[in-house]
Amino acid sequence: MRGHDWINSRLPDELILEIFRNLDSKSSRDACSLVCRRWLTLERLSRDTIRIGASGSPDALVDLLARRFPNVTNVYIDERLSVSLPPDFDPPIASFSELTLWKKEKKEPTHLGCILYPEKLGRRRNASHSALSWLRLHFVSERSESGASESDSYCISDAGLTAVADGFVKLEKLSLIWCSNATSAGLRSVAEKCRFLKSLDLQGCYVGDQGLVAIGKCCRQLEVLNLRFCEGLTDTGLVELALGCGKTLKWLGVAACAKITDISLEAVGSHCSSLEFLSLDSEFVHNKGVLAVAKGCSLLKNLSLQCINVTDEALTAVGVFCLSLESLALYSFQRFTDKSLCAIGKGCKKLKSLMLSDCYFLSDKGLEAVAAGCSELAHLEVNGCHNIGTYGLESIGRSCMRLMELALLYCQKVGDEALSEVGKGCKYLEALHLVDCSIIGDDAIYSIATGCRSLKRLHIRRCYEVGSKGIIAVGENCKYLTDLSIRFCDRVGDEALVAIGQGCPFLRHLNVSGCHQIGDKGIVAIARGCPQLSYLDVSVLQNLRDMALAEVGEGCPLLKDIVVSHCRQITDVGLAHLVRSCKLLESCHMVYCPGITAAGVATVISSCTNMKKVLIEKAKVSERTQRRAGSVISYLCVDL
Repeated sequence: MRGHDWINSRLPDELILEIFRNLDSKSSRDACSLVCRRWLTLERLSRDTIRIGASGSPDALVDLLARRFPNVTNVYIDERLSVSLPPDFDPPIASFSELTLWKKEKKEPTHLGCILYPEKLGRRRNASHSALSWLRLHFVSERSESGASESDSYCISDAGLTAVADGFVKLEKLSLIWCSNATSAGLRSVAEKCRFLKSLDLQGCYVGDQGLVAIGKCCRQLEVLNLRFCEGLTDTGLVELALGCGKTLKWLGVAACAKITDISLEAVGSHCSSLEFLSLDSEFVHNKGVLAVAKGCSLLKNLSLQCINVTDEALTAVGVFCLSLESLALYSFQRFTDKSLCAIGKGCKKLKSLMLSDCYFLSDKGLEAVAAGCSELAHLEVNGCHNIGTYGLESIGRSCMRLMELALLYCQKVGDEALSEVGKGCKYLEALHLVDCSIIGDDAIYSIATGCRSLKRLHIRRCYEVGSKGIIAVGENCKYLTDLSIRFCDRVGDEALVAIGQGCPFLRHLNVSGCHQIGDKGIVAIARGCPQLSYLDVSVLQNLRDMALAEVGEGCPLLKDIVVSHCRQITDVGLAHLVRSCKLLESCHMVYCPGITAAGVATVISSCTNMKKVLIEKAKVSERTQRRAGSVISYLCVDL
């Protein structure tokens, strides 16, 4: 019957709640909350995640949200986010019961969350004005009573953490990112009232040992703990936490904590037998601490180390005791030699990911040992290890047939023969990254293209021996390619992009910045053959003209990001043709283009309603354009 509410009269609350929980779009959830009061209440009950930035008064905001959304289990407070509720902000339409924050970078939260934007909110005008007035008064009274500085008012304090603890009793995940005013007192409140806490991220917080001790005593289900840049902590706090949460802790990150030493790691090794992930960046940890973890945490699967005082002795122990290790990352080691990698290759048969960065004393011998022992290896990155060359990578190609991603950065001794072996043996390779590999050329790329036909991502930067021949082979053989970046490869010309346009219809990301031989013909071929293109960087292409941009506009309607900086022949005419069809465009970089004027900038701004960032010289922005879209315009700093 017309006008009869069949849904509300027939469906119970439990079923509507279940529907809300299964909606995969935040905008859909927001829309549902505006249907009626009942749906608004139920939608609030279904929210499980809130993400908060630096608002005008985060303590008051947390208190408000805690009363509005009682079933939240995940709270993310990140004071790096530039978000605010300005004193003069008075939206004509907004349901403040749903308004939580205004975020400049409009990104969806990882989980279904509570980032709700005013332009998407409801139409309950009277309620919005009263709620907004209440919060403004709350802000003013808080500031006047506390006498806090303006900067302090944008930082959550212990009162805010107490509100979190009182309001979100079901809390399981809490992230406090760079919350400089949070102390042990606030963390103690969370510990005492949020007994179900499983994940705690304190990155950049200056909390003391007492707060961490309280977490260890009260939160016996804690599994994840991030202590990166927590300069106020000492061994006392981490030792006590290991004693309390040792049976459940699985993930631990420590970086730039000068007062955390081997004593803490010995406690972790003794009590945290379930630990699976350890990220350690410290100048104050030595072999003793890493040895204790290796011997006590046999279930360790992921290990990341940047410790200049750790030597072969510690990493050898990892190879002997951590037989479940799947991922290993070593950064800036001056004391590791091939002896360490030989131990890893011998013991860690389940290793799937290996990253070696600036490990100057590792050579082909160590990489050969890993190849021989770790046949499950799927991801390998070698960055700045100057003694690793062609022979080591040949070993990987012969033995690691499951390799899916290979990155070679600043590897001056790796030649074509290495990638030829990878092409022959690694049929499942999907991603290849090459940066400043001076002796790798077309033969290597040809071998990869013909042998690894499942290749999806190819990134090449400043490899001056790579030319059109190799890229043509990619176009002819790798039809699933979605991401191609060939930056500053002077020998790549239009014929290469013609092959890509003809053979890679699924291409979404293309960067040919600095490839001076590429002009209109190559970009036109891409425009006509790659309709799914969403990102295009053609900066520093001196031969590119308006005709190419017009073709891109016609052939690539899904384009969201374009970079045309330093293209001297691009003019306002080309931009006009581009934006006529590319209505989804979100960012446009066009600095140092003499043919682009204020009129062209205005055309881009007025035509692209989804635009979030325009990078341009300040002199090319008219006052009218500035008034209309100042929030999305970024200026190149040229006034010195």
